[in-house]
Amino acid sequence: MTTAPHAGSATPADPALLSDESPALNRMLAIVNRLAAAEFTGRRTGTPGGHAAAAWLAQQLRQAGATVTLDPFPVRGSIRELHATPHLRYTDTTRTHALIHRRDFCEHLATTDLPQPVTGPITRPEDDPRGAWILLDDGYDLTLAQAAAKHGALGLLVSRGTDADGWMPKMIAGPATGPLPVLAVHTDWHHRMRASRGQITASAPLRTVDAEAVNVYATFATVGRSGPKVLLTAHYDGVGDDPEQRFPAAADNASGVAAVIETARQLIADHTAFTLTVALLDAEEAGAHGSAHHAPQVPEDTIVINLDGAAALHEAAAVEAAGPAHALLAALDRAGRDTGVPLRGQAMPSDNRRYAAAGLAAVGIGMGMPGYQTPAETPDRVQPATLLAATRLLTATVKHHVAGHESSQR
Repeated sequence: MTTAPHAGSATPADPALLSDESPALNRMLAIVNRLAAAEFTGRRTGTPGGHAAAAWLAQQLRQAGATVTLDPFPVRGSIRELHATPHLRYTDTTRTHALIHRRDFCEHLATTDLPQPVTGPITRPEDDPRGAWILLDDGYDLTLAQAAAKHGALGLLVSRGTDADGWMPKMIAGPATGPLPVLAVHTDWHHRMRASRGQITASAPLRTVDAEAVNVYATFATVGRSGPKVLLTAHYDGVGDDPEQRFPAAADNASGVAAVIETARQLIADHTAFTLTVALLDAEEAGAHGSAHHAPQVPEDTIVINLDGAAALHEAAAVEAAGPAHALLAALDRAGRDTGVPLRGQAMPSDNRRYAAAGLAAVGIGMGMPGYQTPAETPDRVQPATLLAATRLLTATVKHHVAGHESSQR
C-alpha cells in the first residue's frame, strides 16, 4: 500500500485560542480523522468499509440524542471498480518508460475492462488502427471508438491534466462503457507520444459493479412540533481506495459530515421549536443516488441544507439555491452577515439538486475540498477554522429560518 503525502491527523483544537468552541471543534476533528482512517477503505458505496462507516455514524448520531434509521437501497450499473492497478509502459526511440498510475496516467471511465496488458504501436486516427493504440487529440469520442474497434484497434489514449499537487483525481461514475480500452495520459506524455510515436503496453482493469448502499437518517427530539421542518444533509461516501493507494476522503466529505452532526448538536441544545432531521447520504460519488432515493420521502414543507465540503474556506462559501428557496436563501444571507462568512453564488452539483428536483426548498453549500478525490485529501488539510465557520453558518441559518417562520405565523 503506497503511503499518501500529508498523512497526518487533523490538528487538534488549541483551547487557549478557541475557548468555548474547543469541545465542538475537537468532536468534529475526531469525526474527520475516524472517517478518513484505513478501516473504512475510502468509504466507497457498497464496500465493507462503506457499510462500516454507516454503522459508525449511526452510533455517533445516537450518542448525540437522535433516533436513527438505516435505509438500504440498491445502486445498479453506475459504479466503476478498479480491480487491479493499471499499468502503462511507453517505449520511444531511446528507452522504455514506466508511467505512474494517477500521476502520469489513469483509467478513463469509458474504458472496457482490460485485465492483462496488451502491446501495440501508437498511431493517429488517420492511420491504420489494426493492432494499435490510437492517440486522440480531442478527447474521447464514442463514434470514433466504435469505428476503431471494428477495424481492430487495441485501445485509445486521451490527454488529461493534473491538480495542483500533481494528481489525477479519481472518479467512479461517468460515461457508459465503450467498446475499447481507454487510458488518460498526462498532457506532457501525450505530447511526447504525438511527437515520437513508439509503442505502448497497457492494462485497464476497470469493471462496472452493482452495490447495496445505505443512507443514515437521524431524527432529533425538539421542543414543540408546530415549527418548521429542517433537514440537514451531507454525503459520507467517498470514491474508495485503489488496490495500492489510499483515498482518505477527509474533505469530501468527512468534513461536511462532521459539521452537520455538530450543527445538529448545537441546535438541539438551544431547544428551538422546530423539527430537525439529518440525512447522511450514500452514493453521492456514484451519481447522487442516496439523495435521489431519499428526496421522495421528505415532507414537502421541509427545507434542505446540504453541506458538501467544509475543509478550506478561502474567499467565500459557494452557494446554490433551487426549488421554493427564497425564504431559506434570505435566512442564509442573514446568517452569512451575522457570522462573517462571505457567500458567493456558484454551481454546487451535489445532493441538494436531487431535493430541489423533488420540489423542496434546497440550498447547497461548499467550503473547499483540498486534495479533492486524490491520496492527498488527508485530515491534516481540513482547516479547523473552516469547520467552525461551517457550523456557525448552518446553525445561524436554521435559527433565522425558524425565527422567520414564527414571525409569519403571528
